[in-house]
Amino acid sequence: MNVNVSALVVLIVLFLLVTVIGFQAARWRRADDMASLHEWGLGGKSFGTWTTWFLLGGDLYTAYTFVAVPALVFGAGATGFFALPYTVLIYPFAFVVFPKLWAVAKTHGHVTAADFVSARHGSRMLGLAVAVTGIVATMPYIALQLLGIQVVIGALGFDTTGFTGDLPLIIAFAILAAYTYSSGLRAPAMIAIVKDLLIYITIIAAMIIIPAQLGGFGHIFAAVPPKNLLLKPPDAESLNGYSAYATLAVGSALALFLYPHSITALLASSSGNTIRRNTALLPAYSLVLGLLALLGYMALAAGVKDMPEYAPYFKAFGPNFAVPALILHFFPPWFVGVAFAAIGIGALVPAAIMSIAAANLYTRNIHKEFINPHMAHHEETQVAKVVSLIVKIGALAFILGLPLTYAIQLQLLGGIWIIQTFPAIVLGLYTRVLEYRGLLLGWAAGIVVGTWMAISLKLASSTYTIHLLGMAIPGYAAVWSLIVNLVVAAVVSLLVRMMRMESASDRTRPEDYLDPVEV
Repeated sequence: MNVNVSALVVLIVLFLLVTVIGFQAARWRRADDMASLHEWGLGGKSFGTWTTWFLLGGDLYTAYTFVAVPALVFGAGATGFFALPYTVLIYPFAFVVFPKLWAVAKTHGHVTAADFVSARHGSRMLGLAVAVTGIVATMPYIALQLLGIQVVIGALGFDTTGFTGDLPLIIAFAILAAYTYSSGLRAPAMIAIVKDLLIYITIIAAMIIIPAQLGGFGHIFAAVPPKNLLLKPPDAESLNGYSAYATLAVGSALALFLYPHSITALLASSSGNTIRRNTALLPAYSLVLGLLALLGYMALAAGVKDMPEYAPYFKAFGPNFAVPALILHFFPPWFVGVAFAAIGIGALVPAAIMSIAAANLYTRNIHKEFINPHMAHHEETQVAKVVSLIVKIGALAFILGLPLTYAIQLQLLGGIWIIQTFPAIVLGLYTRVLEYRGLLLGWAAGIVVGTWMAISLKLASSTYTIHLLGMAIPGYAAVWSLIVNLVVAAVVSLLVRMMRMESASDRTRPEDYLDPVEV
């Protein structure tokens, strides 16, 4: 395929636009003390409802989501729709839980969830465990955002192998690093507005034009193989796909807002009420996600995989090329540029937030806690800026030096790992029944068991089958390992109290967890 010049020009213009916005963001709502980590890493905790809405949307609905969700539906069928119920589950959960985290973080000046864990449970080591888990789980997530850019580069007609193929990725991440370094969280917050508008435009156009050219949704669903339309029903010996589907939805819902980039976006809100309003508004993205998943069925109905001109790209990218193939086949070149810009910018926004979140964790919970406890505010910010660059370089080296499948496999592990912080963070907001030694040992047990499950599956899947009372129950390994985590934490906590071992002090107070709507 020759280079699609018209699409490339539109793409470059839109990338230049967001680059200018990224650098100008440093002046947006500029505070007197821009050297503070609260300003650089959390935007001064000043983002209102709409800014937070776009920031969270840009943070949670990434380029990988744009490419991978319809690819999963395209390849595996109905299982790919698990993303819908989990986003339905997550918002009521976030509505109840995270205003409490915001309130206590505001009172004590916390920048990360690990700050809260250390203060609440009186354990630096538990805080370290949460911080390291967040950083390690985030790295492959950043690398995966590059998948969207790689697919776009290939779809435009460029060779994605060798240094020439890597050069666009390097340039994109160099620009990202530059405006993130100067503007901090304000840059992705402003760029997210452009990214989300482009995605909405693309989805609306796709939902109107593609079904019209394919003969309507009736024809689309009729063209999908029956096995791809419904989950396989359970039988007497196995729950088949039902338990896997349910645990994937529940486990993903519990894990999503535990990722450092999600918590960073929440803590940047101006109030607990801002978080509540956003959890009421964010289901609009679930609607988009459902429409996005339908693109997988449209790609099956259109038969894009069998089109000779796309064969090399499906060979290179697999089902992940389904959406770009649809866009190339049904839209004029100029709109291809708009849609591909939505995917590419959809990679840069979350990558920026993730690198900032990882840098905040390292700075506050590793460097300041264990290396230089007497850091001044401006020193914290400088360390965070440097670490955010290192994180981006590491993610770029990861994706350039290793096969993409490694990033996908490690992201499967990332979900299993990050959910192990649930007891310390979420349950910690409500109770200290689980003692810090129990939480630490439970975390370790969950990490080990979850990793073992994933490795036993050769990192090809996150669905592990357990056998109970003669019944095979496939389920998300993250959920099984979280159960192990909670059991170990509960047993160890009980033993600690029975042995009358000294408990750690809680540096928070009950009133710290209340924000104005609760007072």
